[in-house]
Amino acid sequence: MATAPRGEPRTPIPPAPSRPATVVWTERFLDYAWTPEHPMQPARLKFTMALAESLGLLEGVELLEPAEAGRPELLRIHTPDYLDAVERAVPPVGSPAAPPYGLGSPDNPVFPRMHQAASTIVGGTLAAAMAIAEGRTKRAVSIGGGMHHAMADSAAGFCVYNDPAVAISWLLDHGFDRIAYIDVDVHHGDGVQRAFYADPRVLTISLHQHPATLWPNTGWPEETGAGAGEGTAINLPLLPGTRDAQWLRGFHAVVPGAVAAFGPQIVVSQCGVDTHREDPLADLELTVDGQRAAFRAMRDLADRYAEGRWLAVGGGGYGLVRVVPRAWTHLLATALDRTVDPATPIPQDWIDTIRAAAPRADPPRTMGDGGDVAYRPWDGPGGTGETGDARVDRAQRAVDMAVLATRRATFGLLGLDPEDPRD
Repeated sequence: MATAPRGEPRTPIPPAPSRPATVVWTERFLDYAWTPEHPMQPARLKFTMALAESLGLLEGVELLEPAEAGRPELLRIHTPDYLDAVERAVPPVGSPAAPPYGLGSPDNPVFPRMHQAASTIVGGTLAAAMAIAEGRTKRAVSIGGGMHHAMADSAAGFCVYNDPAVAISWLLDHGFDRIAYIDVDVHHGDGVQRAFYADPRVLTISLHQHPATLWPNTGWPEETGAGAGEGTAINLPLLPGTRDAQWLRGFHAVVPGAVAAFGPQIVVSQCGVDTHREDPLADLELTVDGQRAAFRAMRDLADRYAEGRWLAVGGGGYGLVRVVPRAWTHLLATALDRTVDPATPIPQDWIDTIRAAAPRADPPRTMGDGGDVAYRPWDGPGGTGETGDARVDRAQRAVDMAVLATRRATFGLLGLDPEDPRD
């Protein structure tokens, strides 16, 4: 089977060890705090770690505390002028109409020590990348990361510095020349795609709500890469209302075939959970169960095609109590090979913690939503996979149309047959 153009000969990479994943964590991640009314609140990270600890998930797990990323590492992706602007920014800055460098908008208000907080987020993802590259761990997770919208010279979409892009750039300079980036956030992974749009060494795959219906209004199937990188940007846009079974059908119709053809040495996953049906900022209808299935699918792809090397970061997710802590606890469990059944009751001590911190919150009672993650595999343009349920069949046909558009735009460039479900 043909593959996308390859880069220079590979530098030997240490074999991935068999020990469990490294979890990157520092309380300084909580300093990445916008305004009190902003939808991205650091409490979601604190609640996640508390839930994971309450379930005993982190027992015996070494937590890797990162340092701030230095200016040389930030310059891998960002411009000097932009770094200077972030370092100088003091609230309030700019205006909602035309803020300089995107700083001071309602989405990206300036907050105290913003540069230091954002640099720590990048430092966490870099620490994860280094641990894998140096052979100290097979998998590494930093739920504080995932700021995939930041551009070279501007903040965007709650993201100041683009930690996944910085980490990928670092990996490219430290023995890796085939990196698959998979983004399952509800918003298009535009910043990472743009950073590597012409680089054949990086495959970017984004599954997201349709750009005609959601910011940043990019991520169309026709965005396939440029120059030597043509065919290494893959976008699967999904209509509002897409549920677990349809989302998973789309994922498995596009992602495994593309990853297999590309042949990565490492998989980097942005694991935003704003695809959830309760998320206040978007319109997909996944459950925590469906998100857990997505994490497990990406882990399995890393095991199958990248000798187990998997770097996972967080991202979006604004259900601060009911969604993010459960979903990212499942992410940690997935990386650690410590299965948490979705039917597992939520520990009472965690519920008590939530009630003390947010008296009006309605904590969930189990680790899942009772979602059905069974899906019918995509069976090609002539298939139907009809279920007899009119609503489900309409939704499935919509996903199938999106799948076919994406495969026709990119699969031929990867040496695959766009219409053959075996590819």
